[in-house]
Amino acid sequence: MQYFRPDSLTPALDWLAEKRNVTIAAGCTDLLPATTAQSLSGPVLDLTAITTLSGISNEEKFWRFGATTTWTDVINSDLPPAFDTLKLAAREVGSVQIQNAGTLAGNLCNASPAADGVPCWLTLDAQVELQSSSEIRRLPLSQFISGPRQTKLQTGEILSAILVPKSSSIGRSTFQKLGARKYLIISIVMVAARIREDNGVITEAAISVGSCNAVAQRLTEVENGLIGEQLDGETANLISHEMVNDVIDPIDDLRSDAGYRQDAASELVRRSINTLAVGKLNVT
Repeated sequence: MQYFRPDSLTPALDWLAEKRNVTIAAGCTDLLPATTAQSLSGPVLDLTAITTLSGISNEEKFWRFGATTTWTDVINSDLPPAFDTLKLAAREVGSVQIQNAGTLAGNLCNASPAADGVPCWLTLDAQVELQSSSEIRRLPLSQFISGPRQTKLQTGEILSAILVPKSSSIGRSTFQKLGARKYLIISIVMVAARIREDNGVITEAAISVGSCNAVAQRLTEVENGLIGEQLDGETANLISHEMVNDVIDPIDDLRSDAGYRQDAASELVRRSINTLAVGKLNVT
């Protein structure tokens, strides 16, 4: 096995361009459990020593989240209330030990339908920055994950950062997750929601459901139906079971059947809107 742990990005990308079937390692919280052999096969590129891939920065047009930023970094960061959804999800990513090691990019590149971060990023209109030795390109997250365990990452590329437009970092947000128990679970259904209001009237809504379809998705029709409505204790009642379930197509698996997911998804959407209506969250 060839193992390479550079301390800067350029040699990492050059090495990646020369090799085939490279395994990219960072937090390894998904990689190691999925490895059935005693050791990894083929070349391994370890990104953990590249400091420029880690951290959160407030740039001119975007909030930039480096690829190897951990969930604990998110929890401890001073971010606007629009990112509360991401902070709440960060606390649901396994144990504290997993949160300390697991990376934001790894959660996306793993492309699990139950990845806690994906619905949150979708409500923030996130883009992914993909780098190779020859170019840098950006894709909306909604286009990057194409199916279960499938992404648009090309040979020779790494996901170097997640970018959130400044225009999407406004408002308040929340995250709701349903599982078989309270902690340390893979979700049955999860919902992220972000609302922007002006004098109590909703001017922007972003709602996403995960762990239902093969890929997490925004509820565009539900969002549009909330624009112009008063945000108060009655707002959640505007969202019917049919409005949510006309959009999602839940899967059956060992954790739940499709029918239960349909009921749970519409209920969590209503709870999320109600949470944002009745008071501000205290997320620290």
